[in-house]
Amino acid sequence: MNRTLTLNQSLLTFGIPLSLFGILAFLIKFFPLAGDDVLSLAVSVDLLLTIPLVYLLLIRQTAIPKTTTVPVMIIGLLLGSYFLPKGSQTYLELFKTWGLPVIELSVLTFVVLKVRSAIGQYKRLKGINPDIFSMLKSTCREILPPRLVMLFATEVAVIYYGFINWGTSSPQKNEFTYHKESGSPALLGAFIFIIIIETFVFHLLLAQWSVVAAWVLSALSIYTAFQVFGFARSLAKRPILIDEDSLVLRYGILNEATIPFPDIDRIELSSKPAEYSGFIKLSPLGELESHNVIIGLNKENTAVGLYGMKKRFTIIGLHIDEPKKFKEQVDRILLNSE
Repeated sequence: MNRTLTLNQSLLTFGIPLSLFGILAFLIKFFPLAGDDVLSLAVSVDLLLTIPLVYLLLIRQTAIPKTTTVPVMIIGLLLGSYFLPKGSQTYLELFKTWGLPVIELSVLTFVVLKVRSAIGQYKRLKGINPDIFSMLKSTCREILPPRLVMLFATEVAVIYYGFINWGTSSPQKNEFTYHKESGSPALLGAFIFIIIIETFVFHLLLAQWSVVAAWVLSALSIYTAFQVFGFARSLAKRPILIDEDSLVLRYGILNEATIPFPDIDRIELSSKPAEYSGFIKLSPLGELESHNVIIGLNKENTAVGLYGMKKRFTIIGLHIDEPKKFKEQVDRILLNSE
């Protein structure tokens, strides 16, 4: 019964806006609007404001994030751009120029304010520095559709770790670094250098065919370099954590896994390749980075990688700067929990 009610509610919530979009598309297609500014304005308002407002009213008492109204606006914008005659898209162009940037900035500001509030509350309750990336994901889950959470949180985290958070902090007694003795920062730095060199070379070659294509490729390459820089900077900002009831493995914002202590079968200090099924490395660099610790589990776990990509594992290899101290501390917890 509850499943039927949920299905009917979903049909109403999404069916009504889609039906209204369909009616407008039909009217635009079969009733010419070219040269009629009043009708063009009315249709543009319906596409960009009225239907999103109807959708907002339909979801106001549901768990659907209110920010999903923005994608509804985008759908209206795309439909208008496709169906309206070019001469009747004046108001759509105004919305693209002024409305979209304001909306994007408002969503970003809202996320930042929510994260700041969550950080302040966390510090008051725990008395320690919180993990910003975890806070970002938690905040985005409250205001964004599930499929956009990791995408948006990762992009904001790249900017934060790469260009905002330049402070230094010492790891706590239950935190362990993994970037000081490994070659990962140098490897990512070399990758950035290669991107810059190749961007310059390909820009010169591609410009002989198309200047626009050359600049588009260069912009994408530069953005990729910025992302890699943010990834590299995040390694020092997100140490591996021995929590109260679990082991929190992190590799910057590129990979992470939370392992409850009862799920840990063994910990080995080993750099040998693990030739077992279900083995993964915490580092997404794979064989380019060695490991010195292997953790075996008694049940399957999941590692969450870049933009939410997931991998199942029962054995995981990782590099830790102080492997012996790490093993001793975890072994002590496992022994006390028996």
